[in-house]
Amino acid sequence: MAFTPFDLTGKVAVVTGGNGGIGLGMAQGLAAAGADIAIWGRNAQKNADALEALKTHGTRVEALEVDVADENAVVDAMTESLARLGRIDTCIANAGVGGGAPLTEQTTEQWRKVTTVNLDAVFWTFREAGKHMVARAEAGDKGGSLLVTSSVSAIHGAPQNQAYAATKAGVLAMIRGTAVELARHGIRANAVLPGWIATEMTERLQGWDAFNEKAIGRVPMRRWGEGEDFAGIAVYFASDASKFHTGDSVVIDGGYTIF
Repeated sequence: MAFTPFDLTGKVAVVTGGNGGIGLGMAQGLAAAGADIAIWGRNAQKNADALEALKTHGTRVEALEVDVADENAVVDAMTESLARLGRIDTCIANAGVGGGAPLTEQTTEQWRKVTTVNLDAVFWTFREAGKHMVARAEAGDKGGSLLVTSSVSAIHGAPQNQAYAATKAGVLAMIRGTAVELARHGIRANAVLPGWIATEMTERLQGWDAFNEKAIGRVPMRRWGEGEDFAGIAVYFASDASKFHTGDSVVIDGGYTIF
């Protein structure tokens, strides 16, 4: 029998924030490998555009308009994703926001906006996906993969963006605890830590010459990362190739944090 661990035919993935940037790059990789996909996003037009792009791979694709900052919306979206696609094998909590200010000027409202999306929503998303995966395992169908998009800010911090860095560090602890708790059900939990990636969140920085010289110039790969750079890692963690790989944090930053 041929060894095809990266074939995702018959598997289903949910990707929050899957209509652009890193999330869309992950969704493209998953669909290309044969997975059926449900992407969640707030922007209806971006959802529609991503849906059309993903359909070219020939798998089933659904796009749901979801604000992950709303707990009830997350619960309903997971229920709807299951209703449309039948099961969930992989859940990627990728949706995130930035938005900082000098520490002494930050408001609690600004702090909560970031922590709600980047930390609370990850908990809600994994809780709901986990319920399905555990129930499936108890019925004899073990397995599943939970993957969160963290950030290298979890390693080196983020001046004037402390809420962002704090949430990205927080999800790493969440992942490690979840990995241990759910391993008995064959469910893995891992994190990806992107470096400087060309997305809407970094659009202002991409046009800043001084930043490109001093920060991107330090990246050994000598470029900004792209959403497509995360297609492979998404496929790996969704596939049987990673069936004994859990509780880990994988840095994808072109070498930035080691140089």
